[in-house]
Amino acid sequence: MTAETPDLLAASVRSALEKVIDPEIRKPITELDMVRSVDADDAGNVTIAIALTIVGCPAATAIENDVRQTAEAVSGVASAAVDVGVMTPAERTALVERLRGAKRAMPFTPDSMTRVITITSGKGGVGKSTVTANLAVALAKRGLAVGLVDADVHGFSIPGLLGLVPGAVDADGEPLIVSPTRVGEMILPPIAHCVKVISIGMFVDDTQTAVAWRGPMLHRTLGQFLTDVYFGDLDVLLLDLPPGTGDIAISVGQLLPHAEVVVVTTPQPAAADVAERSGRVARQTGQTVVGVIENMSGMVQPDGTVLDLFGAGGGEDVARRLSEGQDSPVPLLASVPLSIALRDGGDTGHPIVLSDPRDPSSIAIEQAADSLQRRGRGLSGRKLDLSPR
Repeated sequence: MTAETPDLLAASVRSALEKVIDPEIRKPITELDMVRSVDADDAGNVTIAIALTIVGCPAATAIENDVRQTAEAVSGVASAAVDVGVMTPAERTALVERLRGAKRAMPFTPDSMTRVITITSGKGGVGKSTVTANLAVALAKRGLAVGLVDADVHGFSIPGLLGLVPGAVDADGEPLIVSPTRVGEMILPPIAHCVKVISIGMFVDDTQTAVAWRGPMLHRTLGQFLTDVYFGDLDVLLLDLPPGTGDIAISVGQLLPHAEVVVVTTPQPAAADVAERSGRVARQTGQTVVGVIENMSGMVQPDGTVLDLFGAGGGEDVARRLSEGQDSPVPLLASVPLSIALRDGGDTGHPIVLSDPRDPSSIAIEQAADSLQRRGRGLSGRKLDLSPR
């Protein structure tokens, strides 16, 4: 061996580590300055020192194993040892500023390239959260970077619908990270089915805890979710709003006046009337209603016929009425039939768009996702940070 061989081997290992991705931040550990040193000896033994973001980092084992396996796969490496440390406060602050910027501010402004879509309903019990969870996963399946804010603080259910519950494991049997990780003032959201998710349910002691907050606290929590949670570069941010037109709906209108709105209703006239109100309130704050999803539209029988347990036509009626007074018509994005598989998927944390793609309810939700993706977002009125040369 030549005298420079250990240095070349160390450089090869460091280059290979660019493929190791932090499972929470979703960026290479080399880009995050988590690799402090790589040393090699003449026998091909490599020692790698890494710095985790915080003490007790929930992704520590995964990162350490990935680093070791990646290093051992490099040609010429006989063995790899990983020394695990923790970033200093100064290093952590520098990381947060590099990721989020030195100035703490909400990234989802009208100039942002992220589409913000709120899912709302006039009343509870229409399956809004189930539709939202499946819609988020359906969009992520298309290769989009998707974030999901469970803004239904009093009736949070998104973590359970996506399987982010204590003791959950991934497809390989490895424990899932189901709680947010705090790095300085930055919060890293858990990831389920390629969707980054935040919910107040992740901060309470258990799922039976009731959150009894009034308007100011609700507004502050929503603002923190939008400002302090690091979602990274998103294509779409979905917000699952509580039913009705109360404090959260008003706060969303103030914080995200450029958001697009999807209204969820069931077929019966009583639900449709209330759903229409939620769409009109959103429009009063400057938001644009981009579609209606009718849930529980009917139950498909074994012979192919449909039993309309809750009536029919409510979704089309809401879409027609919300089209009045708006520049472009509001389409009915999908009619999602009643489905036992859809309900089971919500109970077990396995969205039906993944577990049973051929189920009629899954097909309908995919149809809505297609429509939203095709709609895109225009550049009108948005700063492009371009300057003449």
